[in-house]
Amino acid sequence: MKIEFYDTTLRDGTQSEDVAFSLNDKLMITKKLDEFGIHYIEGGWPGSNPKDLSYFQDVKKLSLKNARIVAFSSTIKDDQKPEQSESIRALLQADTDYVTIVGKSWDLHVRDALKVTLDANLKMIERTIAYLKKQGKKLFFDAEHFFDGYKRNRVYAMKVIRAAVDAGADLVVLCDTNGGSMSNEVYSIVKRVYRAVKIPLGIHTHNDCELAVANTLMAVEAGCRHVQGTINGYGERCGNANMCSIIPNLILKLGYEGIPKDRLARLRDVSLFVDEMANVIPDKHRPYVGESAFAHKGGIHVSAIRKNPETYEHIKPELVGNTQRVLISDLSGESSILYKAKAFNIDIEKNRRIVKEVVKKIKELEMRGYQFEGAEGSLELLMKKSLGVHKQYFDLIGFRVVVEKKERGEPISEATIMLKVGDRIEHTAALGNGPVNALDNALRKALHKFYPTLARMNLVDYKVRVLTTTDGTEAPTRVLIESSDGKRVWGTVGVSPNIIEASWQALVDSIDYKLLIEEENI
Repeated sequence: MKIEFYDTTLRDGTQSEDVAFSLNDKLMITKKLDEFGIHYIEGGWPGSNPKDLSYFQDVKKLSLKNARIVAFSSTIKDDQKPEQSESIRALLQADTDYVTIVGKSWDLHVRDALKVTLDANLKMIERTIAYLKKQGKKLFFDAEHFFDGYKRNRVYAMKVIRAAVDAGADLVVLCDTNGGSMSNEVYSIVKRVYRAVKIPLGIHTHNDCELAVANTLMAVEAGCRHVQGTINGYGERCGNANMCSIIPNLILKLGYEGIPKDRLARLRDVSLFVDEMANVIPDKHRPYVGESAFAHKGGIHVSAIRKNPETYEHIKPELVGNTQRVLISDLSGESSILYKAKAFNIDIEKNRRIVKEVVKKIKELEMRGYQFEGAEGSLELLMKKSLGVHKQYFDLIGFRVVVEKKERGEPISEATIMLKVGDRIEHTAALGNGPVNALDNALRKALHKFYPTLARMNLVDYKVRVLTTTDGTEAPTRVLIESSDGKRVWGTVGVSPNIIEASWQALVDSIDYKLLIEEENI
């Protein structure tokens, strides 16, 4: 049985705190959703702001293959005729074949928010829908607050649905707008409405009780064939139903059709793309698409997945564009080390003594505050040092970092460093916008003539974590550095009570790792 997916990231999703899209962002997201296979894309509310009206003009220039663009608006006011409404006029200017109209279905909202009679609200819905149908529109009706309305005043909530159907709505969407309904309530209510209404039903849920996805699944099982949601669950308050969970649940778990399975492998890419457009750091713990969704840390888990991934993975990660990962920590056992060694092309399967040494070393280092989950560059170097195959690319003779602050102006940081490379000594200095940046610049300046490929390497992220809260400024500090050469990204780690020393450790590992992979690829 086929489900049609209606994405409202570009409207409802932008009501999320800290999320905003430019006009170009919205057009790029539209193309991405269309390529993925979304059936309907709600582009915005053309009557609410000039940007949304511009979107509907510009989106016509896109060659969309799968999606239909939908414009959103509300019912007319009590004292209006449809042709007099500026919102309806803007909706028609959007010039879309499909429109969605939202109307109140909870008597409390009719009385307290709209301040009109219950009969007046029904007439507002009927006149709006009938007018737009005469204009040739395919019309979806969002019954706002339907589940709360049904629980408080079942008779009136159903009158709203019948008014929309009688006026010509092509689809009625039941909305849990406050996100407060329980899954059993959603199922039983949808079931009753499904038996009473002769046109297709849709579902639109919010996540205020952490049930938006579950409620959507229950509504589908009860008869809804149209599903609304947003990518990554963006939305007002706690968000909307998350399409990145709904879609694989319906297709992979419940056997519905809607998005071809070969396109489902693009799901993680879509999730990351929308995060990027929203300038939001991806939540690594998201089901299906998060970086940690198929990550394994416990030694028992890793031992099992090496034999059969199904032991601790509910689907194959590749089905949704994700990958299996093994994390190394003080919870790791020999299986974790063997898994990572294989990934690093290090053959230690038959050398159990080395494996035990590496496990012991990692546990000791983690006791001191090291963390290798985000520092696989340091982990690979540690393994190779244990095997005695690590090359020493340079030796430190000494460095000095000076920070000068005068009464006026910004602080000035300068690092001086002396290194030995082979039988040559290099002594140099560099400035930076901070002590760590100055040290990084001086180190690379000293090494550049010996290792020119370092010019293509950049530090892309720098994180500092104080490991105790009781030692004040004497507390040990962990520094995680992320580096890139444009082709790869790798993490390295350092720990010390001195933040400069911790940064130095991570910087050295970062450069060591870059030189190592360059040498291996010759």
